[in-house]
Amino acid sequence: MTKNSRRVVISGLGVISPVGNTANEFFANLLAGHSGIRWFGDSGQVVGTVVDFDPSVYFTKPQLVGLDRVSQFGLTAAEQAVLDAKLDATALEAGRAGVYFGSGIGGANAIESGYRSFFDNSDGRMPPLTVISTMANATAAHLSMRYGIRGPVMTYSIACASSAVAIGEAYRAIRDGYIDVALAGGAEAMVTPVMVAAWAALRVLAKPDINFPEQSCKPFSKGRTGMVLGEGAGVLVLEALETAIVRQPKIWGEIAGYGISSDACHISKPSPAGQVGAIKAAIEDSQLAITDIGYINAHGTATQLGDVVETAAIKAVFGSAAHNIPVSSTKALHGHLMGAAGAVEMVASLLTLNAGSVPPTCHYSEADPDCDLDYVPNTARKGLDINAVMSNSFAFGGTNAVLIAKRFVQRHPRLTKDSSNPGLR
Repeated sequence: MTKNSRRVVISGLGVISPVGNTANEFFANLLAGHSGIRWFGDSGQVVGTVVDFDPSVYFTKPQLVGLDRVSQFGLTAAEQAVLDAKLDATALEAGRAGVYFGSGIGGANAIESGYRSFFDNSDGRMPPLTVISTMANATAAHLSMRYGIRGPVMTYSIACASSAVAIGEAYRAIRDGYIDVALAGGAEAMVTPVMVAAWAALRVLAKPDINFPEQSCKPFSKGRTGMVLGEGAGVLVLEALETAIVRQPKIWGEIAGYGISSDACHISKPSPAGQVGAIKAAIEDSQLAITDIGYINAHGTATQLGDVVETAAIKAVFGSAAHNIPVSSTKALHGHLMGAAGAVEMVASLLTLNAGSVPPTCHYSEADPDCDLDYVPNTARKGLDINAVMSNSFAFGGTNAVLIAKRFVQRHPRLTKDSSNPGLR
């Protein structure tokens, strides 16, 4: 197999999120502007929480022992993706499959409950599976065991870029011939009292809107006050085109480019140069022209500095064309899913690519002169002809990851030449 020769397609999608627990529900609520942000108990903070998720529907009691909420999300989203891709055990157990997964912290609920047990019990007793539940690689390991995947099982913990990097590295592994198929994505479930308090102490969380708490996250709007912590999972099935052709699933798109860089300057403040480097690398890898990009799913956390820096980076790469590209941040509705953000937002980007409908940047009320792009304010834009999409993930620690997907166009002798995504479903 010649390296760098294989096309990598996306044949399955799965989502657990504050605005929907299937890909279709998730995207419909994004387009409609339905927010999943709500008050977090009596903490005085707002968060994006997953509701209508009953783990007993998906797991038996024995399975739930030692299975943190983050792994519950990841396994459930993966099951959706596997079913969507029409994958069976044979394809995953053949030794040519891998798991590439991201999580910023892993089992945050287990960590918190373990500490509470230790300090609340006079003898310092801890739940016996605390270590197993808290491991950052637990979800990837469970996916490997559930589907019999014996190839590479990788976990990336790179803050907000975790799952974007996981998808990018899975893409490279398939493209270069090391594996044929991968479950790639990420999960996060750190909406706990201690974690929310810790993020509040960092002074990056949004000031809650007392009258409309669901509108507290306002990316790119002049009145933005910060990010909202969220939870959920996104999983994609990535595979070599030749393996997908055999099963004939719907092809959601083709991974065209992946770029990664490090700011190398500050643990929490973003760098325009670092972001520019990742965007340029992704475009170069895709071999697309900048005018081919029809939508950008922005990192857009709604922090004062972050949104300005991302805007500047986009303009630095795209020049005058930047003002003609719809750019939106879906974090306004589901919050910042941290290690799961890149995967969930890549799902949103792929659904945008297929539907020709761009989700809005909600709760946008006043233009910021330093954020002067087309942010698709408040109302979805439909009926567009989009050939390629870009998704940005820029992390604490300075890692920047950018993914580009393009519309799938079939070029295989067994099927119609150059037929665009011929309804493979």
